[in-house]
Amino acid sequence: MPSDCIPFRETGYFSHLISDYLEESSQLQPFYNRFPNIENFKDQILEKQSAFSESSRKVLVASLKRQYQSINISKGPSENIEALSDIKTFTVTTGHQLNLFTGPLYFFYKIVSTINLCKELKKQYPEYNFVPIYWMATEDHDFEEINFFNYQSKKVQWSRKASGAVGDLDLSGLEEVHKAFSGELGLGKNADILKNLFKESYLNHKTLTEATRYLVNELFSKYGLVILDGHDASLKQLFIPFIKEEMINNVSFKNVTETNEKLNTLDTNYKIQVNPREINLFYLKENLRERIVETDGIYRVLETDITWNKTELLAEVEKHPERFSPNVITRPLYQEVVLPNLCYIGGGGELAYWFQLKSNFESQNIPFPVLLLRNSVLLITNKQNKKLEKLDVSINDLFLKQDDLISKLTKQLSQIDIDFSNQKQHLEKQFQDLYHLAEKTDKSFIGAVAAQERKQIKGLEHLEKRLLKAQKRKFQDHIERVVEVQNELFPNQSLQERYANFSNFYLEFGDQLIQELVLNLQPLKGEFTILNLD
Repeated sequence: MPSDCIPFRETGYFSHLISDYLEESSQLQPFYNRFPNIENFKDQILEKQSAFSESSRKVLVASLKRQYQSINISKGPSENIEALSDIKTFTVTTGHQLNLFTGPLYFFYKIVSTINLCKELKKQYPEYNFVPIYWMATEDHDFEEINFFNYQSKKVQWSRKASGAVGDLDLSGLEEVHKAFSGELGLGKNADILKNLFKESYLNHKTLTEATRYLVNELFSKYGLVILDGHDASLKQLFIPFIKEEMINNVSFKNVTETNEKLNTLDTNYKIQVNPREINLFYLKENLRERIVETDGIYRVLETDITWNKTELLAEVEKHPERFSPNVITRPLYQEVVLPNLCYIGGGGELAYWFQLKSNFESQNIPFPVLLLRNSVLLITNKQNKKLEKLDVSINDLFLKQDDLISKLTKQLSQIDIDFSNQKQHLEKQFQDLYHLAEKTDKSFIGAVAAQERKQIKGLEHLEKRLLKAQKRKFQDHIERVVEVQNELFPNQSLQERYANFSNFYLEFGDQLIQELVLNLQPLKGEFTILNLD
């Protein structure tokens, strides 16, 4: 399966912030620790090694072993969990929601990026060990974001009422989803594998956390992936001092607000991804995950009757730290407190908010991890490739917005020069002469000259649009065939990885799909991958 790459900026699908980061813009350097070059990981290792205690390692290993009790743990994850006891073992982490049947394809790219970076680090630094971690977002409560996936342009959806942390949800209603999805898959070996994988994951487990752990373990255990659930009382014990600081001193609010102000002063107009609250924690119990707010020394949980004074609150934190759930601002800090982590791998939106957090880490003496943009991939079949060759269209062209693609194709196919730029420049030059004449004679004439210039330029643009429209009709059949391929590869005019589920491709290619991703994705290359499936 040959692959190709194009720069992220040239795809048109990534923000200026991310593109500037990949190009190591000097303006962004204050907002991250070390750039993800393989050489920079040596200092990251030494920094984390000095900051992460052996006692924390013991808690982590015990927690992971307990979490894996419900499934058959294979050799790779088992050895990696044991290795975490060693002070020379470090993690590379990605995190993701508990999307039904993994959700969009980019979930796979996050995981494979994490696995492959560990391999690269091991080659460069053989005296150390590196463990890929998938952090399950079990405490999220946005059920509507995770209760579906797209298969062959159809939405496969789990409908039910939900409240509280999604990881605690029981799996009622998924029998019907399994039945409907199985009907769509049809017959065949790979179809049977997918049906059984869905069944074993969602019909033979009690909660969404258990189902997701089983599913991801089945897909990636052979590569040593370790799956971690942060909704864990022992791990939260390690976070108690930071919970208290957040509650009493509003440290995240102060630090992130200050960073946001600095970002806003840059001349790049980067969009602030998240805004901190005074308390960036939720209170978590059965069917409940609500914000904690403080007014006049009284702490309360919104939408409930739960309240504490300061003394009662601190006692609750000591007794039940598992009930305090980090939000988007504090979850990264929690992750780095409980893991010997070197690098976080995420999408563009995730990295954008991580850039806001460095000062908060520094104020609390926690090493800030290397931030790495996950691999992005366009999967293209041999059949689609042949169509594009026949139509004489490049893959890069398909990244254009559809209107721009159609205009470019029309101009390429047409034997008429549809670009009136030369005529506009000639007209503008003539009017410059008229402006000089008006200044020498009657300056009141300048307005009339300007109005006539606008009218004639607008007339040329109108003629250009009419000619382009006529040529589009002439080449309509060719254009429609190109648009058809673009719609297949960029569903809903979006990146394939943000829409399609892995089952679309697993049905045809089976486990070879994952094998080829592991073989081809290079996390430190910093370019968008086009992977040909044949």
